[in-house]
Amino acid sequence: MPAHPSGSPQPENADAQGAGEGARGGSIAAVAQRVGVSVATVSRVLNGHANVRAATRERVLAEVEASGYRVNELARNLRTAESRLLLTMVPDFGNPFYAEIVRGIDSVARQHGYFMLLCDTGADAGRERGYFDLLRRHRADGAICLDPATVQQANRLMAAESAALPWVACCEFDPDVGVPFVGIDNYRAAHDAVRHLIARGRRRVALINSDEHYLYAQQRRDGWRDALAEAGVEARDVWRVNVNCLDYDAGAQAAAALMHLPAEHAPEAIFAVSDTLAVGVVNGLRSVGRRVPDDVAVVGFDDIALAARIDPPLTTIAQPMRELGETAARLLLRRLADPRASVPGVLLPHRLVIRESA
Repeated sequence: MPAHPSGSPQPENADAQGAGEGARGGSIAAVAQRVGVSVATVSRVLNGHANVRAATRERVLAEVEASGYRVNELARNLRTAESRLLLTMVPDFGNPFYAEIVRGIDSVARQHGYFMLLCDTGADAGRERGYFDLLRRHRADGAICLDPATVQQANRLMAAESAALPWVACCEFDPDVGVPFVGIDNYRAAHDAVRHLIARGRRRVALINSDEHYLYAQQRRDGWRDALAEAGVEARDVWRVNVNCLDYDAGAQAAAALMHLPAEHAPEAIFAVSDTLAVGVVNGLRSVGRRVPDDVAVVGFDDIALAARIDPPLTTIAQPMRELGETAARLLLRRLADPRASVPGVLLPHRLVIRESA
């Protein structure tokens, strides 16, 4: 064992009292000295507290990264009863829409000294309850829910419990429940998509939607219906198809079924509520001899990376996926920093991206 300059042996774990050793030396006190702030300020930054100026926070985080300083997580957790663990609940790992949101969550979590655990709910009620039990037992500090089924299950749970658990709803949300949320205006986004199709001369516009017991599916249905009504077009029931999953095969099958309608009722355009569905729609139309956009125009929703790379490139509603994740994480950290604080819901802007499919 190397000798300490004083002659006494150097402890094997020098950060056992909460100090970390880094390439530029030292402890939390050394980080504070180099930045020119107090140890308490550095501690607040590392613990995700909101009452630190943005410029100071950035300087502290930059020095922490440069110095390699690391908090002794075990020692701190024993002192504070914190796990430093955030759950992110996702319904389908195979859907690329969720990947960029998760990256945003993880980026903000790591900046504030938290680990993110990715949880596959599979829309399974048993799994959902199990993850929320981790919050009840303080095995995780907080959660972000991206699964519509989990959000609805949790909303029912929260209505039955006297104390709110520390979680945030992302994408699917109910503003009346009182749980912090981040999402977009689904009604307006769907309305914009259908208005674009109508402006291109397509009046028989079909909708391929998710299960309508989800709020986002109801809102997108209403946006589709109202945009048609404003153009003097009745939203026929035969133009609306609901699917149980948002994958490529579901979109292909739904599109092929719509093309079997009598010619006078067959859609001139299809609005699908996810890009994975819309990519399937393009393939399904091709399988029954329909050309996109010549015979049938197609609009999707999300603007995943694949949307710009298919043939033809997909017109879609872009959601700010990375920003959704980052905002959800910041809302959760605000709630953890002060459980009594009123954390607002946030609506982020969407954008219509016009490409060759419509």
